[in-house]
Amino acid sequence: MTLMTKVVTAKEMKALDRHTIEEVGIPALVLMERAALAIADHILALPKEKRHQVVVAVGSGNNGGDGLAVARLLHLAGVPVQLLFAMPPTEASEENRVQQHTCAYYQLPVTTDPAVLSKATLIVDALFGIGIDREVTGRYRELIEAINQAAAPVVAVDIPSGLNADTGEAMGVAVKAASTVTLAYPKVGLTTPSGEEYAGLVVVADKVGIYDL
Repeated sequence: MTLMTKVVTAKEMKALDRHTIEEVGIPALVLMERAALAIADHILALPKEKRHQVVVAVGSGNNGGDGLAVARLLHLAGVPVQLLFAMPPTEASEENRVQQHTCAYYQLPVTTDPAVLSKATLIVDALFGIGIDREVTGRYRELIEAINQAAAPVVAVDIPSGLNADTGEAMGVAVKAASTVTLAYPKVGLTTPSGEEYAGLVVVADKVGIYDL
């Protein structure tokens, strides 16, 4: 991958996001929309046969919120999309719930059954973001394993789920993506041999916020 000059740790990226939201005054939902636009643009540039049936795997945090916004944008562009929730939709961050509401307005189909992955021609991984620092277990581990067993290629949102953003090591298990759209700056873990193996092609969406620390 072609790197920008700046490469950041998870802690540094969180500080940049916090600065942009609290000091600059750009709401988290605005950053989420800008991130989703960049990811949707990447997907819409893929060959049409890969967009025949997209499944977005949705976690409960803001990475999942990014995925929900991507799903809505793809739907509005005429791409068939199905949402695969990792957890009950009520167990979600505030921004995630806002994006859920918008997806419900557009009547995007929702499931919690990973069997839907077998019909996907493309999977969007929006389960975990850069904050994971412990081993993946339970339902999330099962979903990541199901994603890795599916035939469809994967586009990861910001970082492959389960990958440590600082070390590039899998936290027990991690999504193996064909491409990763990382937001604002490349994360240190994506530059390691292990991180590169999990991330695939790394695309840096560097126009998603104002980062001036």
